[in-house]
Amino acid sequence: MADPGGARPVTVSDVQRLVRRKDELEAQIKAYYELLDGQKGVGMTEPLVDAEGFPRADIDLYQVRTARHNIACLQNDHKALMKQVEEALHQLHAREKEKQAKDEAEARAEAMSQDQNLPQAFARVNTVTPGSPASISGLQVDDEIVEFGSVNVKNFQSLQNIATVVQHSEGRPLSVTVIRGGKKVHLGLTPKRWAGRGLLGCNIVPLQR
Repeated sequence: MADPGGARPVTVSDVQRLVRRKDELEAQIKAYYELLDGQKGVGMTEPLVDAEGFPRADIDLYQVRTARHNIACLQNDHKALMKQVEEALHQLHAREKEKQAKDEAEARAEAMSQDQNLPQAFARVNTVTPGSPASISGLQVDDEIVEFGSVNVKNFQSLQNIATVVQHSEGRPLSVTVIRGGKKVHLGLTPKRWAGRGLLGCNIVPLQR
């Protein structure tokens, strides 16, 4: 057990040891109560003298007094032990909460670091038609486009840049890089004729920075 002065922290095995001790005390208390029960059912408060004030001859007075004394002592020990168990569990719980908060803070810091390392996107996909070339390539709604063939944040001026690349790449795979769920995803998209309009089957909008 760690004391308030700041010794080693409480461990799960400390709690398990305290619980085992609690179980032992409860077993001892139960045994003494059974002993009292065997003495004509005298409990902790029944009188040990007869109607005339003489010590009862029908019970073993020494055994009864010893059992009562031991039960009282053991119950005090049990009460103190339960307090220790409660404090130990509280410490464990507080430490677990502290660890969880630290882990969450580290995860947030790592996510922010990843965000800072991600390349800048210039456009976003807001619709993808099922069965279209864009859908077949794995493009998804809300994908943020980092590279679309030769178009990137440095040379992107308008959606016409993408339209030109698409027209010149009909039937040939284009390398497309998007940010999805905070991670970079690389796709191969081949613009081609299909049942719907255009060569892609998706709608792309510029990102407002």
